[in-house]
Amino acid sequence: MPRAIAQVQTPGRRRRSEGKRAAILDAAEALFISESYERTSVDAIAARAGVSKRTVYDHYGDKETIFLRVLERVNETLVTTIRAAIDEELVPGRDVREALTAFGHRIVDRAFASSEYLAFRRLISQRQSVPRLPGAVSDRPERMLEERFAGLAAEDAIRAPDPALAARHFTALTLSLALDAVMNRSEGAQPPDLGTIITDGVDAFLRAYR
Repeated sequence: MPRAIAQVQTPGRRRRSEGKRAAILDAAEALFISESYERTSVDAIAARAGVSKRTVYDHYGDKETIFLRVLERVNETLVTTIRAAIDEELVPGRDVREALTAFGHRIVDRAFASSEYLAFRRLISQRQSVPRLPGAVSDRPERMLEERFAGLAAEDAIRAPDPALAARHFTALTLSLALDAVMNRSEGAQPPDLGTIITDGVDAFLRAYR
């Protein structure tokens, strides 16, 4: 009986365990951003999280796994933002230019405004040695947009025999250009006009796909 009881996590113990896991990921995210993947150690993560090194290993195993879990968390936040924007902006029957423009602004305002998201984009793009998310995970936002573009084509809102290609073209003309403008902004320079980037990108996309 004592052994069986010991194997059952009480609600309080489960909450403490979840709290430690979150603290470890929060600490790791801050350190990966400020110090880089290479210079961040498991010891430093444990110290910042206020847990033992053994606790870090018990929950996540190694630094690579921690990094991937942090990336998954950032990616899930992006997926949630994109899903909400698709469901609430790219709705059937809405004027397609208005819908695409509103969608682009929504992503720029909600996702690109996150300093953590931008910092991780810089980290991933500049460091070739960092672990990568599996393609099936990292491609989820693109697949979600592809599915909606297939719906727009079925509604005759756009002409897109290849919805996947159309989604990539739209992203390249709008969101990618906006993200590049934010990430490549020189220190002290004026903030980029993301609204104009989105509007011009939507117009260019629709000239090809409408």
